[in-house]
Amino acid sequence: MKNRRLFIATTLTLMLPAALFAQDKSDWQGGFPDGCTTITVGKDASFDGSVMTSHTDDSHRTRSWMDMVPAADHKAGEMCPIYKRVPDNSKAMPLYTHKKVGEIPQVAHTYAFLNTAYPSMNEHQLAIGESTFGGRDTLQSDAGLIDCQQLCRLMLERTTTARQAIKLADELLGKYGWSDYGEALTIADKNEVWHLEIVGPGKGKVGVVWVAERVPDDHVAVNANASTIKEIDLKNKDYFMASKNIFSVAEEYGWWSKKSGKPFKFNYVYAPRSRSSVAARRREWRVFDLVAPSLNLNPTSQDYPFSVKPDKKITLQKMVSIFKDYYEGTPYDMTRTLTVSDGEGKEQISPLANPFMPYDQLELDKVRGGWFHTDKKTGHIAFLGERTIARWYTMYGTITQSRSWLPDPIGGKVWLALDNIATSIYIPVYCSVGYLPAPYSTPGRENGFTRQSAWWAFNRLGTLTAQRWGDMRHDVEAVWNPLQQQLFSESDKFEKDMLELYNARNFDEMKAVMTDYTNKWGNKVVERAWKLGDELWTKYDEKF
Repeated sequence: MKNRRLFIATTLTLMLPAALFAQDKSDWQGGFPDGCTTITVGKDASFDGSVMTSHTDDSHRTRSWMDMVPAADHKAGEMCPIYKRVPDNSKAMPLYTHKKVGEIPQVAHTYAFLNTAYPSMNEHQLAIGESTFGGRDTLQSDAGLIDCQQLCRLMLERTTTARQAIKLADELLGKYGWSDYGEALTIADKNEVWHLEIVGPGKGKVGVVWVAERVPDDHVAVNANASTIKEIDLKNKDYFMASKNIFSVAEEYGWWSKKSGKPFKFNYVYAPRSRSSVAARRREWRVFDLVAPSLNLNPTSQDYPFSVKPDKKITLQKMVSIFKDYYEGTPYDMTRTLTVSDGEGKEQISPLANPFMPYDQLELDKVRGGWFHTDKKTGHIAFLGERTIARWYTMYGTITQSRSWLPDPIGGKVWLALDNIATSIYIPVYCSVGYLPAPYSTPGRENGFTRQSAWWAFNRLGTLTAQRWGDMRHDVEAVWNPLQQQLFSESDKFEKDMLELYNARNFDEMKAVMTDYTNKWGNKVVERAWKLGDELWTKYDEKF
């Protein structure tokens, strides 16, 4: 029966048109992935012992809504459908549709999880961040069945620890195949956080090549669209894991040879071009420089450490500030050359200058920067400015906390923001809540602009603020900063109350109160975002 199921799944895969399996590169720029940033924090590097991962889903077509998927029991013989994201340009705005491409045997029980575009945390505090690094085109296999979004879902549905999740990835991808380009998943549980980097086995092949490295407990790490795992020591099982074919595939393609005596570096063997991406390296430098300025890292280096020990413990406020960053005060701030004279003849950055300019505006304003693309046919150089951490096309952002000293329903928390983090606010979503506020669960792209969607509230606010960034940003900060601090500071009291309900075994009441809490804050900030946009429009009329 088991073999028959595998035969059916494989047959269905082979029968589907190849177009369903060709991976989309619409979010790439200059030949490089221009997607997501993920930062990880070990428990001894965080302010309270939390293990953290994070994610900005930087995309021009990913879905803008999210919901909570409940736990479920499944009957013997039930199958789990596998879907593939496919670009869909038939709706009001570009997005993805998901086509069924196969199925695999279902497990008896699946865990509840927060269903963001890349599912982010389950009910047992297992959390995932993501960043595409691309890798060699020759490795991407359309014969594979499982892509990155589906793997995140399967991990959260079926495992409770990072090591279990990595083992599951090895089993499923080895059997059914990886269909994506190179991806980094940052997987955190209550005790540790790992970076898992995955590439395909080669054109027409079913399988996977992967490596995983654990972030030391007192360190911070980052992935920003480039492979970062270098030398590996598979004898050190507490810090490294890898697929059995990690060396043999490299030798098969002639990318590395044990006989050569040269060190094996995963990133240069399997994704060498990713290390030449200025867009990726600049973000790596910036994250490390913000958390460990004492290292005085060179912003133009080719490589950085896999992880660093921060100069100070990493707080939630620090994580938020990093994700709001656009290199202000550095030579890579794109607004620094857009100056005007003040009333006294002194040069200052124009209030109309902003770090979130569309690419064609960069050319209009002659903004250069280290990131550019040369057209192979015409030789034309298109300057893309600098790839900042905060982006105007971020769909949503997460910062997760997994905490071993609290029971799972209270310890697992996702801080969730929408659109450009620089003009947004994070609300708390505990891993045990029953549902999200209606505006967060309402699609915003399929039918275009709607006031029912939370994403549009923040998208409109971010777009408007960028039109006169030098002034409007301060109005936005004056509203969000106190609210964000209130949310952070009142967490301890709220969680203490929830712990009392938990210890009294009033689980249903606890879940109801936590769900109400998330919904109260979600609805509150969405309403405030709409109002704040109206206030800015009124205050700055005829000034942008």
